[in-house]
Amino acid sequence: MLDFSTKFVSAKREYSTFGKHERAPLFRKSFTVDAIPEKAEILITGLGFYQLFVNGKDITKGFLAPYISNPDDIVYYDSYDLAPYLVKGENVIGVMLGAGMQNLMTNVWDFVNTKFTSSPKLALTMSIKNGDEETVYEADSFKCTDGPITFNNHRLGVHYDARLEIDGWMTAGFDDSEWHAPIKADIPKGYGKLCEADPITVRSEFAPVNVYRDTLAPYKARYDVMEGLPVVIPESDLDHENGYVYDFGKNSAGVFRLVIKNTTPGQKISIQCCEKKNADGKISYDNINFFPEGYAQRDIYVCRGGDEEVFVPMFVYHGYRYLYVSGIREDQATKELLTYIEINTRLSDVATFRCSDDIANKLYDMCDNSDKSNFHYFPTDCPHREKNGWTGDAATSAEHMALTITCENSWREWMANIRAAQNLEGRIPGIVPTTGWGFAWGNGPCWDRVIFDLPYYTYIYRGKTEMITENAHMMLRYLELLTREMKDGLIEDWGLWDWCPNNRRNDGGGNSRGFCNAVIIMDMCKKAQVMFDAVKLPFHSAFAKSIYDLVRESARRRYVDFGTMTIEGCYQSGQAMAVYYDLLDEGEKKQAVDVLVDLIHKRDDHFYVGYLGVRCIFHVLTKYGYSDLAYKMITRLDAPSYGQLVPLGFTSLPESIDAKYTGNSGSHNHHFFGDIKHWFIKTIAGINVNPDGNDPNYIVVKPHFIKSLDFAESTYNTPNGKISVKWQRENGKINLKINTEGEARFIVQLPNGFVFEDLLKSWIRSKDNVDSNVIEQVI
Repeated sequence: MLDFSTKFVSAKREYSTFGKHERAPLFRKSFTVDAIPEKAEILITGLGFYQLFVNGKDITKGFLAPYISNPDDIVYYDSYDLAPYLVKGENVIGVMLGAGMQNLMTNVWDFVNTKFTSSPKLALTMSIKNGDEETVYEADSFKCTDGPITFNNHRLGVHYDARLEIDGWMTAGFDDSEWHAPIKADIPKGYGKLCEADPITVRSEFAPVNVYRDTLAPYKARYDVMEGLPVVIPESDLDHENGYVYDFGKNSAGVFRLVIKNTTPGQKISIQCCEKKNADGKISYDNINFFPEGYAQRDIYVCRGGDEEVFVPMFVYHGYRYLYVSGIREDQATKELLTYIEINTRLSDVATFRCSDDIANKLYDMCDNSDKSNFHYFPTDCPHREKNGWTGDAATSAEHMALTITCENSWREWMANIRAAQNLEGRIPGIVPTTGWGFAWGNGPCWDRVIFDLPYYTYIYRGKTEMITENAHMMLRYLELLTREMKDGLIEDWGLWDWCPNNRRNDGGGNSRGFCNAVIIMDMCKKAQVMFDAVKLPFHSAFAKSIYDLVRESARRRYVDFGTMTIEGCYQSGQAMAVYYDLLDEGEKKQAVDVLVDLIHKRDDHFYVGYLGVRCIFHVLTKYGYSDLAYKMITRLDAPSYGQLVPLGFTSLPESIDAKYTGNSGSHNHHFFGDIKHWFIKTIAGINVNPDGNDPNYIVVKPHFIKSLDFAESTYNTPNGKISVKWQRENGKINLKINTEGEARFIVQLPNGFVFEDLLKSWIRSKDNVDSNVIEQVI
């Protein structure tokens, strides 16, 4: 591979602020070759983002290249083979740069005016080889000028003036005599690394389901957004009354394609992205209130003038269902004007699920959509307001993501950024990447467990140990930090806890910070033991076990009432978490579950938990014979439940499952309540992957025949095979069909009360005694 160039250049020193916008730069390099080279390659980074063109062809690997990272930690490069695109004679390399992490602008999360804030930077090494001859170019040999992007920020939006386009700039024969040489830029502090995360690509494209004229609800920024910031509001005279609403029927993440006909020069089109409607039915972006008015997911396109113009925003993505469009004529407001382009990290489905209840199917699809639309190199908090890599969100979703999508490559890359962000004390911030925010608030054990959960579930579901080896030292340093923070084996005054409970007071669902920390520390220590043993680090494993034993003993003494088998204050989250994380002995759990079920009945079979409790409660109920109750709690249509979201029209998971959902609170696209996706596959279909932790191709098929369902089916791709499970009620009995491919192996365990009709058939599949991979049995 080529060397990482450290010759960083910029087109100018100035960068955009809310008070003054700067145009994004273009860079070009013209060179000639006497023959098609035997080998031609480029190793490039653009801070924040780049688009790479060869002889007018965009060869960029995907959206938002090279990666979203703090350049003080890691500077990402991408490698390309140029040979297929070169011709004999003159060739041109063109680069367009965007702001990205290099200029974040917002006060929230302390991103404004970071130490590394600057105008966009470019560095590259380009090698052209023919025989023994090699010509090498770097970025300082390019020429540059301003391009048609007059403002861009990957959280805020893009302003593009097509009148400023420069025809032919990226092709041969162009006169660049008026372009200037770039200036030398500061070298980033971070180390160079080839990006190995999967790229951000198009998942799908779809047309609006409805176009109509309507008003746009007013917007108000959060109290601290504009402190000390001079702000020029783009489109300050935006018409909130006479615009057109494009409803795409799905709340997701991506960009759009604008195809507008019969334009006039200077026609200005403003496109405001929104994900929700207010109670009065007006579309609104008031929940994206972390940015000044005019910058909260608003793109502006100024027409060049002509028969047809096409615009796709670059260096940005949005979370939206609705687009409010102003500046167009009635004859231009057709369904063909705008197309939704869903983008996310390139992910493949590992599992599928369907059943006879359309409510459950729609909930599964909501979870799946939220997982994917919140995955842009790493799991994010939401695709519209934050786009942050919140560690607690990723940890809570880790198992259901590992079970259902191919996220391990991107997780592995993100873990490199978490390692780089860990400070000398061993602490990690609540968001990664960060510029220093998140160490004082937004972290703590319940969030920081991400450094254990991602490598653990990659090991369990994919059988891979690389992430364990690479992060063993980080995990060990963090365990050391915990021992320093403990008092009598507990940590009661640090970190967030059971976030976003049903009442939205963020009171931990009634349970204390100390209790939540204790059971999560126990869980991370147990996982650490498994992982350290897997990579032969026995002393690390022994240290993790010693912490586990200390915390468990202290927590039992502090939080458990053994007379009533209740957990501090007797709340649903605490009862479920104490059982799930083995704070209680096996002989104690049944009584604690009885208390939990009584608490649920007292709330008319509704759950009252936060994002930690919801991760446990349905699995605990299932294990102790209450799978039908769990299913009822999930799918019922009255609040609080997941099922209430279906008649409300949700297509993604909200930030909280509110007791009385008004539609106005928080984000409408989060993934951290998505573990029901895992529960559907594991409990209803019965696919339990690698229960012993030593073979990811081994499945225990243990379905639960939910009384209200007529059938359920699921598939799962193991690392080296595939299993399909389907059960269906027929004539008062249940037909269970299992199909395996490759090295997938399974046994069947039936729930209590069910037996096989034909006891002579073996359900233990092996190549010796089963001729077919399809096994069918009546129960």
